[in-house]
Amino acid sequence: MLIGYHASHEQFSPSELLNFVQAAERAGFGAIMTSDHIAPWSEQQGNSGNNWAWLGAALATTSLPFGSLAIPGGWRYHPALLAHLAGTLAQMYPNRFRWIAVGSGEALNESVVGSGWPEKAERDARLRAGADIVRDLLRGETVTVRHPWFAVEEAKLWSLPAQPPEIFGAALTAKTAGWMADWVDGLITVRKSKESMQELVGRFEDNGGRGKPLVLQLQVSWAASKEEARLAAWQQWRSAAAPPTVLADLKRPKDFDEFTKNLSPADMDELILMITDGSELLAILGELALCGFEEIYVHNVSRDQYGFLRFMAQEVLPHIR
Repeated sequence: MLIGYHASHEQFSPSELLNFVQAAERAGFGAIMTSDHIAPWSEQQGNSGNNWAWLGAALATTSLPFGSLAIPGGWRYHPALLAHLAGTLAQMYPNRFRWIAVGSGEALNESVVGSGWPEKAERDARLRAGADIVRDLLRGETVTVRHPWFAVEEAKLWSLPAQPPEIFGAALTAKTAGWMADWVDGLITVRKSKESMQELVGRFEDNGGRGKPLVLQLQVSWAASKEEARLAAWQQWRSAAAPPTVLADLKRPKDFDEFTKNLSPADMDELILMITDGSELLAILGELALCGFEEIYVHNVSRDQYGFLRFMAQEVLPHIR
């Protein structure tokens, strides 16, 4: 099992985040995963640097492999531009910019360009069309296509990586996982109940995903006590209470704050793991391994990242190795 560190652009400035991934490598993490936002989930988080600019610096100052979320549906990033960005990073850092995880996106990030925000069916169609363009360009093909939402005219990448990054599907529901299974190289999701994860993995494998990598983002709130962990999760990551439909459609950080305003710190126990002891996290990691996940990226939602990294280096990662 590979244990990675999730770099949250929403919570920290790009310069802080650069220091954190360097510290994560020293702590013994095996890889890095990044988000790709133009706005945070909450005004309390207060950051959102450009992921693709940041990745160049992060790859240059560490030796770890990286993976990133990406939205190829033609809002902030035209799929030809996204392929150009990913291909350049993969060419500069062979075998280290390993995958992009494509999703249908959220209004929070994509509606800022003023192109509207369609229903889920159209967003999925744009996702599939954009992902196909990205894959073809990364293979070195010359691409000309016309869709109702974007066109590509004799596009070609001239600086190709020896090994293009894989394209994983980012899925929050079993239905989406099943739909993606036969056209993505792997699956990435977030932790849910054991039954929900088994359903999601089963749907993916039964529809063409069997044998493909399974990757998971695990959200925890680490602190010295459960009370501190609970308060940190409530302050920083109440957006976890938003179901997938709401998550996709709210447009501003303050909309998420308004949606979650009645949550109490105690409510966060149903949404995020409160971690104070290494044995607790090791037990969860073992459970996830039994579900088939071979890469797990731990996202500590509390602001004490250096304390969390010391905790992982002392109480968790040595036991994984």
